[in-house]
Amino acid sequence: MANGQRVRVDCDHRATARTASAHVSPRPTPAPPQPPAGVDADAYKAAFRRHAAGVVVITADAGRGPSGFTATSLASLSLDPPLVSFGLASTASSWPTVAAADSVLVHFLAADQEQLAQRFATSGIDRFAAPTRWSRLSTGEPVLDDAPRYLRAEVDHRLPVGDHHLVVARVVGAVTVRDHLPLVYHAGTYTTLPNSRTDDGGLAWQ
Repeated sequence: MANGQRVRVDCDHRATARTASAHVSPRPTPAPPQPPAGVDADAYKAAFRRHAAGVVVITADAGRGPSGFTATSLASLSLDPPLVSFGLASTASSWPTVAAADSVLVHFLAADQEQLAQRFATSGIDRFAAPTRWSRLSTGEPVLDDAPRYLRAEVDHRLPVGDHHLVVARVVGAVTVRDHLPLVYHAGTYTTLPNSRTDDGGLAWQ
């Protein structure tokens, strides 16, 4: 009886241990940090300050004279059909022209064209006055003579998004005048890319 009792006690002890271990909760995994419910303008700007972006000047004419502005929001959307997009503040002086124009020119700037970028980013001046050198294509758009490369694009969509408009345009021509290193905007200043690769240029529609 004593041996049998010990067996029963041992069995009960093991069963109790198994039951206890089955109820032990695993250690909780720490939750990842969560973003705040909102973001102020300074935090939003700081997030993008370290995001390098290519610099272009976009020009157009809706029949009331040339208009243009510096942009860092140019994006390639599609290859077939070839589509690009860019954003423009609804309060920008160039917006009425872009809102009415059938087409735009997108000028890629070289690393040594910071002054041109600054000029087309300055409010309250005639951006096309000297020393800006410009002419017109046979299709009427104002083209910057010193731009090393540009695209001609016909506007497909103008979408109101927040305090901006998102413009989507279909590329119908591409011109390369000369080879160049890109002008880049990063951390609140104009710069270029170290060890940038270049390719041979030539004047040609593609």
